[in-house]
Amino acid sequence: MADPPNPSPSLETAPDAPRPDRRPAFRLLFACLLVVGAGNTMLVSAVLPPLTRALGLPDWAAGAMFSLSAVLWVITSPIWARASDKFGRRPLVAFGLVAYATSMAMTALIGALALGGHISNIWAVIAGLLVARAIFGLGGSATTPAAQAYVADRTSRAERTSEIASLNAAFGFGLAGGPVVAGALVTALGLLSPLVASAAIALVCAWAVWTRLPETRPPQAEAGPARTRWALVNDPRLRPYLIYGVALSVVTGVLSQTFPFRVMDQLGVSGTQAAQFVTATVTVGALAQLVVQLGVIPRLTASPAQLMASGAGLVALGSLGTVFAADLASLSVCQLVSGVGFGLCRPGYAGGASLAVGAQDQGGVAGLVVAANGAGFVVSPIFGLWLYGALSPEAPFWLLTAILTGMAVYARARAR
Repeated sequence: MADPPNPSPSLETAPDAPRPDRRPAFRLLFACLLVVGAGNTMLVSAVLPPLTRALGLPDWAAGAMFSLSAVLWVITSPIWARASDKFGRRPLVAFGLVAYATSMAMTALIGALALGGHISNIWAVIAGLLVARAIFGLGGSATTPAAQAYVADRTSRAERTSEIASLNAAFGFGLAGGPVVAGALVTALGLLSPLVASAAIALVCAWAVWTRLPETRPPQAEAGPARTRWALVNDPRLRPYLIYGVALSVVTGVLSQTFPFRVMDQLGVSGTQAAQFVTATVTVGALAQLVVQLGVIPRLTASPAQLMASGAGLVALGSLGTVFAADLASLSVCQLVSGVGFGLCRPGYAGGASLAVGAQDQGGVAGLVVAANGAGFVVSPIFGLWLYGALSPEAPFWLLTAILTGMAVYARARAR
């Protein structure tokens, strides 16, 4: 379904018309998602694993924090997306950034109190960290669907996959730059300093969005009534992308949670040194993903289904290689291959989902896409950290290889 024509030249209308004034707005949203992506990467790869070991917390505690956040993320993302249809994209982007900043600051505070001996009860520490992550799941989930819907509202069908890929590349920048910044901050200012820095920058971004992002009226006003969430889920054109997205989020959750522990155990490092080695390997994969999303996809003529299938195959190859990798170089190569794969399949899936529906459903689809991105994190600790500790360190990566192979076949067969 093509976007309806509209003669108005404003930023909020006529997505098929050339409008150079939208580019600063897209750059601002890119910066916001970069901050969120970098902060979460620093937390997952550089701060939380060493922090849990330093505090004597069980490894499953880290997984529980992300599972709770993921459950709330899945529930609230579609709600915030619908709210952005009614109230506009700008307020929801800013609100999500404030919630994200609050979550990161609270995590840093609880970590500092625990490391300083002011909170000695292990269960109190776990409960405090769970609440901090719950704030992110409840409110931080507003930013991404509202930002993606903002871009979808203002792009033509022909350019949407490329523009969504560029927006998603913000997470690639975050993945690439976050570990580098985290390593420098951890070395200079301590383990929790990346969380404080990301919280402060997120607040600045929230202010910039509220005062600078152009939006004069709710986007839905130009497109007509939107379908309900359940009507979208039952749309046969959209369902394959959502199924693929949930599977991809399981893969992402398992890989992001288990890979840092794999690096620490394979290389025999801990504490600050562990953060430095983990960030080095994760940065390689993030840079590969970034190059693909910004430099390769805009020049490709591949369909979303082709991007999804080839991307899943490459991530499967990287996961399989992690089973046999035993040194820093081989672990980095595995992250490189996986990064190229993620750089293909993520924009293919998000762009395909957006193209599957009309303009009036872009907010709803953005919410479902973001919910699917978090759904896998609900169960990833079971398939990731639990398998890693209870069965073998290689078990999660064998499972990921099987899942990704199935995803490649499914994308070829069902995504249109």
